[in-house]
Amino acid sequence: MATLRQRKGPRGRTVWQAQILRQGYPPQYRTFDTKGEADAWGRHVEAGMDSGSWRDRSEGDQTTVAQALERYLLEITPGKSPANQKSEQSRIKGLRQSPVGRIALSRLTGKDVADHIRWRQGAGVAAATVHHDLRQISHLYTVARSSWGMSYLVNPVPLAKTARPKLPPGRERRLEPGEEERLLDVASPELGAVIRFALATAMRQGEVASLRWDQVDLRRRSVTLGATGTKSRTSRSVPLSPVALDVLQSIPRRIDGRVFGMSGNAIRQAWKRVLHKTGITGLTFHDLRHEAISRLFEDTDLDIMEIRAISGHKTLQMLARYTHLRTHRLADRLAGMGRGEGSHETW
Repeated sequence: MATLRQRKGPRGRTVWQAQILRQGYPPQYRTFDTKGEADAWGRHVEAGMDSGSWRDRSEGDQTTVAQALERYLLEITPGKSPANQKSEQSRIKGLRQSPVGRIALSRLTGKDVADHIRWRQGAGVAAATVHHDLRQISHLYTVARSSWGMSYLVNPVPLAKTARPKLPPGRERRLEPGEEERLLDVASPELGAVIRFALATAMRQGEVASLRWDQVDLRRRSVTLGATGTKSRTSRSVPLSPVALDVLQSIPRRIDGRVFGMSGNAIRQAWKRVLHKTGITGLTFHDLRHEAISRLFEDTDLDIMEIRAISGHKTLQMLARYTHLRTHRLADRLAGMGRGEGSHETW
């Protein structure tokens, strides 16, 4: 039976501590405001021990979200791609300093998550950023439950589902007529090669920046991206079109083994300068990936599964917004237009 002790608590008030010492189980202590609460807790824990359903929750009770995120940063984050590591480190830093960071894992509730959402929205944070926070917290609980022995934890994120902000529709920015030529006219040879290659492969900026020659097979006309170098953490093989091959064959080999010799930051800075010189607005480097995938739907016979294999999207739903482009192309062909009419030279 639990031992109850009366003690002095904060500010001199009286509290009750329940203590359970049972062979085969770690010591259990909990402090309550009243004797009745302490007794009820002791009976509940001992009943669970008697039935075999009790689980030691002390680690979840004593580990704050901030402390768990610090462990996540040391054990889980290093296994992700460099680009994902950088963004995750920044996100975790913010979460550790937020109000939810001070709450114990076992005590974080759906209301606490909803409060975090409102707190972030009050600071003017975009809906997509809030969703990134929620995914981070949710995966933290998945890891804690499956890998850290805290299977008793309840993931509080799904409990705050109604408080999640609605995400805006995905970006639909396409290259306007003449914009590709304007970009290439003012870009340096190095950035020009990067732009052409991105449009020819639908590869992400980080994937292009980190590409090495040992990943390139010119004979088989393909590039192999390892799991650690992709956003989705899954490896994939990207076929090389004639344009992509032309880009690779036109650039000199570097001693360090990198294909393009431009870091992600170097690409970002050069991209800003090119936009400033051309006066083009509202266009991001990532929009080149959207443009490339759109062209795959418009100008090739590839089906959606083949395009998914090239783009690396995790689900078909992520490609659903492109399907109207294929319908438009089929309508053109039904009207007697050839496949090459009005098409781009990317594939």
